[in-house]
Amino acid sequence: VQLQASGGGLVQPGESLRLSCATSGTFFGVHVMGWYRQAPGEQRELVATITTGGSTNYGDAVQGRFAISRDNAKNTVYLQMNSLKPEDTAVYYCNAKVELTRGTRERDYWGQGTLVTVSS
Repeated sequence: VQLQASGGGLVQPGESLRLSCATSGTFFGVHVMGWYRQAPGEQRELVATITTGGSTNYGDAVQGRFAISRDNAKNTVYLQMNSLKPEDTAVYYCNAKVELTRGTRERDYWGQGTLVTVSS
């Protein structure tokens, strides 16, 4: 199972950016998917998660500015980031809880990380 993230880059404060993360490989199902971020010298923190049914959860720092969504048919999760601030600068990691074969316990998989830099 592999998670491939894309969409990071350099933007100015107030601008928007959209991240994508696709899950590939052989598995039975992908359950909760999400995004986490880690700034230099900081611990990794929750950005947002989404269930297969579309229920979402957001970190306090991004509530109201970011929106997570997913395409279950493509096992892909997206993160629309609006009104970006310099403090949003970090490496963003996608995460997926994957059921490899039916009835087995979910396993955590992580993407390689994509850098988002917000600077004027």
